[in-house]
Amino acid sequence: MTFRARHLLGIDHLAPAEIVTLLDLAERYVEVNRRTVKHADALEGMTQINMFFENSTRTQASFELAGKRLGADVMNMSVAQSSVKKGETLIDTAMTLNAMHPDLLVVRHPQSGAVNLLASKVNCAVINAGDGRHEHPTQALLDALTIRRAKGRLQRLTVAICGDIAHSRVARSNLILLGKMENRIRLIGPPTLMPSGVRDMGVEVFDDMREGLRGADVVMMLRLQKERMDGGFIPSEREYFHRWGLDAEKLALAAPDAIVMHPGPMNRGVEIDGTIADDINRSVIQDQVEMGVAVRMAVLDLLARNLRAERGRVAAGVMA
Repeated sequence: MTFRARHLLGIDHLAPAEIVTLLDLAERYVEVNRRTVKHADALEGMTQINMFFENSTRTQASFELAGKRLGADVMNMSVAQSSVKKGETLIDTAMTLNAMHPDLLVVRHPQSGAVNLLASKVNCAVINAGDGRHEHPTQALLDALTIRRAKGRLQRLTVAICGDIAHSRVARSNLILLGKMENRIRLIGPPTLMPSGVRDMGVEVFDDMREGLRGADVVMMLRLQKERMDGGFIPSEREYFHRWGLDAEKLALAAPDAIVMHPGPMNRGVEIDGTIADDINRSVIQDQVEMGVAVRMAVLDLLARNLRAERGRVAAGVMA
């Protein structure tokens, strides 16, 4: 299997073949998760620490479940009550973690680049569970698996990503992954919620949602990230829904078999109409949640294999 990464810090360093390897393994874990007995032993004897500096119920629960189903000892560190809140630096945290000898470290942090810094200081495999406005690689991978299962392929699709692009690490990771897999990407939203230099990213940009959705195979809605906004980015939630919220009238302009996605949590009636979100014929939002556990199991499995191989080479060198 082609997967050489020591850490998963983002999508950019993954080759298309590595993405396919990861998704193929995740397909196998979908079947494991649907069995009566859901356990495997890929992480038997290993320790996984989930360290979330930002709250995220579904991502943390998904990683915890993934680790436990693979046989790892899983610990969730309560950062809100830890020494970090008392002024401990990220480097001190890394040194403390090294003393615990974990094998896998899952980190979510509000600052872009913080996870990369930790990865450079610890002696284990690190998975980025979202850092600032930078990336959220496992979300892009679970989105890719959801698309591939629903559409039968992950190439040559027209994907419309709609909403708060500027503040979304989900959008950034999806842009990179979908671009690597040769898809046509459209970004739709108000100009105030588009990142600077967006027209140099090799994508099509629309502020008219109806025009942007025309003929799209995949409609990916994004959450309005109000916690990252420090000004008047939208006129009002009511006006935002009227112009950029997904409803039946706008969705009718997409391809007849277009699927609807949302990374969650949803603001119903702001980003998406509740009827569309619950439409079992068009919405794959619940499928995304299911694919999240399988993808994270695949990530943990592949990184653990590489970590064991690396430790084996070091041990062989010492013996020699």
